[in-house]
Amino acid sequence: MKLNYQIIFHILGLLLLFNGGFMLLSALISFVYNDGVTLELFLSGASISLIGGGGMLVTRKHRKEINKREGYIVVSFGWIIMSLSGALPYVLTDSISNFTSAFFETMSGYTTTGASILNDIEAVPKGVLFWRSLTHWIGGMGIIVLAIAILPLLGIGGMQLFAAEAPGPSADKLHPRITDTAKRLWLIYFGYTAAETLLLSLAGMSFFDAINHALCTLSTGGFSTKNASVAYWNGDPVIQYIIILFMFLAGTNFVLSYFAFKGKVQKVLQDEEFKLYFKFIAIFTLIASVLIYFRADVSASSIDHPMVWGEAESAFRHGLFQVLSVITTTGFVTADYTLWTPFLVVFFFGLMFLGGSAGSTSGGVKVVRHLIMIKNGFLEFKRTLHPSAILPVRYNKRAISGNIVFNILGFFILYMLSFIIGALVFSMFGLDFKSAIGLAASTLGNVGPALGDFGPVNNYASLPGLGQWWASFLMLIGRLELFTVLILFTPFFWRNR
Repeated sequence: MKLNYQIIFHILGLLLLFNGGFMLLSALISFVYNDGVTLELFLSGASISLIGGGGMLVTRKHRKEINKREGYIVVSFGWIIMSLSGALPYVLTDSISNFTSAFFETMSGYTTTGASILNDIEAVPKGVLFWRSLTHWIGGMGIIVLAIAILPLLGIGGMQLFAAEAPGPSADKLHPRITDTAKRLWLIYFGYTAAETLLLSLAGMSFFDAINHALCTLSTGGFSTKNASVAYWNGDPVIQYIIILFMFLAGTNFVLSYFAFKGKVQKVLQDEEFKLYFKFIAIFTLIASVLIYFRADVSASSIDHPMVWGEAESAFRHGLFQVLSVITTTGFVTADYTLWTPFLVVFFFGLMFLGGSAGSTSGGVKVVRHLIMIKNGFLEFKRTLHPSAILPVRYNKRAISGNIVFNILGFFILYMLSFIIGALVFSMFGLDFKSAIGLAASTLGNVGPALGDFGPVNNYASLPGLGQWWASFLMLIGRLELFTVLILFTPFFWRNR
């Protein structure tokens, strides 16, 4: 079957229309704060909206059918086009004059990586900072999921898009109709964002800082309005505990949040992935906290803001914060963990490969994949002893098909291969070993802070132009779970069948 190019361009036009609308919202914020870039942001939003609306108008007579192949194309190219157009506000306002760096910043935003090339964030106009945070928020739940909530108005079904976009190895549906699923997910997402904004404001943050950090926490992004990130509020434990709470929720499957709000708390507590996710956080926090309390060299790790070290609460808070920040791939920073013990540096590097829950906004491999690989590994011992026995992998008391297990094993192999190739390419740009592997793990896992020259207190400004394009590619394939993008490079994908 030939590709339905008209519907592809029609949906891409819709995404550009969304992008332009959010830019206009940023222009409004710029006007309110009188930061001097309102016109530039308005022109960005208006021009992108016109292009998107024009594209929809030209393709309005499209055939209203979309299959899997077209879904993959829309998702992959949608993210690229959104990032290309999303770089316009940076360029027009001269916040980032170099287009390569502007594209990198935008891709980092939409993929919720949080890696930045900005040297002085606090000097950037508020309207641009708000746009920067919005790219996180839009990308967090997925532009595509947002779009399919209104596609029925256009006569288009969206299941194929959701299957390609939904984070994690499976897309749990809350409702038989995919559009109702998208609406419920966005309602929860919006509600959490509003709640965190309110709590951070009450805790002492300015409203502007509060809404930006809420946008970036729920998307597990990590962009901050301060050069020191969340370390700026190291003297306000309440603010950090609020962010900790919402990082935890953002790294949890949003379907479980829906069940919790429906009163089905037992279903949440019995979920195997949630239990392992909670155990991982508890165990890793205990390890980090104890080492920080007794052994960490923290004399220069507070990012120019004072911390009370040597106290149990402080050690626990910063250990928990950094563990959650890396596991959920949020990337906020309260201290430079690369200045702690060598063990903790390797420890946090390992956590970059963990990831949050499937169905969350976090990146990484995802907890459920690790869980199923661990279960399958133990079953291999039993199969060796009992070769005739039928021993299926079970998840939440249900047997999982062999195809899913093979898919997960294949994903993990491809993920590690992408990491190795990623690090090799970075080394070709002259990066040292520590920086290259840290950068590959961080960009592929959408974490943000890396190691070496790109650690928690540094940014990505020193990364050469080609390195920024390569990092952008790794961020994209990491956010879209590898297969969605890499399948486009296979010859059989493009054959008409």
